[in-house]
Amino acid sequence: DDTESLFCVGTIVKGWESGDGHLDIVASVEPSDIAEVAEWEAEKRRRWRMVGNEEDELTRILRRAAEAFIALRSSSGTRTVIAGYPWFTDWGRDALIALTGLTLVTGRFEVARQILLTFARHLVDGLVPNFFPESGDPPAYNTVDATLWFVLALYRYLRYTRDFATLRAHFWRPLREILDWHLRGTRDGIGADPKDGLLSWQAQGEALTWMDAKVNGVPVTPRMGKPVEVNALWCNALLILAHLAANLGDGLVERTAKSWAKKARQNFEPTFWNASANCLFDAIAPDGTPDPSVRCNQLLALALPFPLLSPEKARAVLRCVEAKLLTPCGLRTLSPDDPRYRGRYVGPPEVRDAAYHQGTVWAWWLGAYADAVAQVEGEEAVQRKVRPLLEAFLWRHLREGCVGQVAEIFDGDPPHEPRGCFAQAWSVAEVLRAWREQVCGKLPPPLWRDEGLWAWGGKATRF
Repeated sequence: DDTESLFCVGTIVKGWESGDGHLDIVASVEPSDIAEVAEWEAEKRRRWRMVGNEEDELTRILRRAAEAFIALRSSSGTRTVIAGYPWFTDWGRDALIALTGLTLVTGRFEVARQILLTFARHLVDGLVPNFFPESGDPPAYNTVDATLWFVLALYRYLRYTRDFATLRAHFWRPLREILDWHLRGTRDGIGADPKDGLLSWQAQGEALTWMDAKVNGVPVTPRMGKPVEVNALWCNALLILAHLAANLGDGLVERTAKSWAKKARQNFEPTFWNASANCLFDAIAPDGTPDPSVRCNQLLALALPFPLLSPEKARAVLRCVEAKLLTPCGLRTLSPDDPRYRGRYVGPPEVRDAAYHQGTVWAWWLGAYADAVAQVEGEEAVQRKVRPLLEAFLWRHLREGCVGQVAEIFDGDPPHEPRGCFAQAWSVAEVLRAWREQVCGKLPPPLWRDEGLWAWGGKATRF
């Protein structure tokens, strides 16, 4: 791993004259026949048809970037998502977060359906896998939030496709299992607290949220108990399930999900509100101690389909995020005011891992930021704040590092150098989704009336 081979087999020099200014090179480590070449040519034409009529160059570039992460799962022939290049493979959380931008925004609805069906088939104890080993070993289920991202990804799939037939035939039984297991408790102590309806987890020495870095086997940000973004996803999952059950006529699930949603939603703001900092606690420990770390995770309380905070507190959280965490490349994972803050992601592996979620900037959070601005401040604020932010970021970054791609992470300190994977699925996907859905106004209509009402000055529906 510490040595890079620069051995050069040879060079190819090709001169050509072409009006379109493009030259495609197809290389393979295996013999290719005419049929394979023809298949590639057909795929190339499909890609150009897909991007040929887009309204802007940024969309075309990001669509092409998104194509790089859709791959075939060799064992089943179904589509999957490569989380990042050069070293990530098939990760559940990453795939589900990236699914909307990679497949729905780009109109690849059948690919989205295949990916969601794969996760539904691999459901165990109410959990979807977080990792599919290349070796063919059984999937790993070490995650508290990937299953909730699955529910949200399925909701977004339905919002784009209205494919309720597939929901009824293939997804409703897995969704019922997810609800049942999370209410009665599943692996790693994951389960709903009957006192407040919120979701917690307890597994000493593990890191089950997206902040999963470890140094010498010890989690850098363990966040055991009730993490804020997990419970934002949990409240939204309950509300989504309640609405879907009503649509499908499943009275038992509708009543159960509504009851738990009411309890969890009513307790979310009182539990997580940090009055001294005018923002949200990052997590509540199993003993009830709140973690006052100012992190990007709290943004999901504003960005998901069903808002969880009063308008005043939502605006306060957004102001805090913009003041402490927002950078030209994404959101910091920790406020620079915190003594644990690490502004540069450099050094040996254990030093980098210690900085991974302690100040390092992640581009994929720009998607949640765009949604939060739209929900809390409306369309005018999106055009005033989000559009110039994304334009400046993309026109600069798409020409550095891996040209035409978006990196995994950036330094928390200026000049915010790109680090980590040079091409990351959820970075590309969430930036593309933010651009198309919020900036370009291509977000499909909501499935239900009470989604995001505060963006229009309404009041949240309380079951």
